[in-house]
Amino acid sequence: MFFQKVYQLEFAIKRFIITEYIIDTSEMRCVSKIRRVPTVPDIEYLKKLALIGAVNKTIKVSSSEFQKHTGASSKTAARKLKQLEEEGLIERKIVSSGQLIKMTEKGIEVLKNEYLDYNRIFSPEPETLELEGKVLTGLGEGQYYVNIPGYRKQFEEKLHFVPFPGTLNVQLSEGSLPLRSLLREIPSTQVEGFNDGERTFGGGKCYPVVVGGIDAAIVTPERTHYPSDLIEIIAPVKLRDALELNDGDKIVIQVKKQDMENQK
Repeated sequence: MFFQKVYQLEFAIKRFIITEYIIDTSEMRCVSKIRRVPTVPDIEYLKKLALIGAVNKTIKVSSSEFQKHTGASSKTAARKLKQLEEEGLIERKIVSSGQLIKMTEKGIEVLKNEYLDYNRIFSPEPETLELEGKVLTGLGEGQYYVNIPGYRKQFEEKLHFVPFPGTLNVQLSEGSLPLRSLLREIPSTQVEGFNDGERTFGGGKCYPVVVGGIDAAIVTPERTHYPSDLIEIIAPVKLRDALELNDGDKIVIQVKKQDMENQK
């Protein structure tokens, strides 16, 4: 049996809906299916939830109460909350006297990106991007991976220094977390994945930085189990010894945008 698919795009209730008509050419009958296409989240409603505390904790709020914060009708407020939940931006549980709501990591990331956009609009871009954090002990994986020939050769060729066999682990401050997202928009040095005959190693990106006057690089693997507030830095020297750093010490990492523009 041969099927031919024809798609008709309709606009309904301010959301895109695709009606898929499946035409059975042997029997000339038409069956329609409806499936929703994700839309851009309504940032304003997400921001209102953040302002009443849904970022760091679960809040209890009814649609009528949320309506007071948004100025929309109670029906619209309820629909928007449902939409935010469907798009994975909030977690929501209906209870007898309202609903329990908490923002997801995806929702928080959307707001962080919104913050960065406003920051670019109203603040002049500095020549350097500065990240702040504190030194902490890692899991010892950095030393293992830096010593793997397939990675080490690329570090030497692309970063133009022989890395010390280990990394400096830094936990970023809360104020630097939104700035970390900017790294994705800055040109980086690509470290290619490879296979050494026994196993496959993933690729990653390097961002040249300066730490205490020493040239170094932030390494971000394509696959990692580390949290988003933790970064690893490689350098030609052991940064802990060169800068006399101990766990808990505060540190400033300068990412030079001008240098990054020359990276391929």
